[in-house]
Amino acid sequence: MVLFETERLRVRRFTVHDADVFFRFNSHPDVMRYIRPVKTREECDAFLLENLDFYQPTSCLGRFLVADKRTEDYIGSFSLLYLSGGDDIHIGYGLMPEHWGKGYASELLKEGVDFFFNSTKRLILFAITEPSNIASQKVLEKAGFFLKGSLQQDKILDVFYMTREAHGAKIMGKSAF
Repeated sequence: MVLFETERLRVRRFTVHDADVFFRFNSHPDVMRYIRPVKTREECDAFLLENLDFYQPTSCLGRFLVADKRTEDYIGSFSLLYLSGGDDIHIGYGLMPEHWGKGYASELLKEGVDFFFNSTKRLILFAITEPSNIASQKVLEKAGFFLKGSLQQDKILDVFYMTREAHGAKIMGKSAF
């Protein structure tokens, strides 16, 4: 199932056939530096199944595969997930190193925010980064997110937010969740 497309990218649900790229992403130390500890192949296979089980027909929550629309090459991952311990939702993304610096993060974030606000009745969307992840913070600020403060999970995270009003989205009649 395709979640949304940008000018260059297609964002879709992962399938069991994506195990190799899911492993490449989740086991790459440079990619995981600001996300979570790297995983072994066995851990990745279990994590993929856990993610597949998380998908619901009427929800836009989950982790999704990002591919080049023209070549179908794997670019990275996009997510809409609950913030730990609450009902708030955060947007996230990660790209394979060979795709850094090409504007994909900004493109993905812009369309991902549009998708979120056009698919839900939610009034606020959050994003989290480690305080030292300056590149992602700049992408978030460029997209219109504001720094709210910090949050203690497994580590200290900076919390950013964007409101529906600041984004300019109208409240839809039907919510995805």
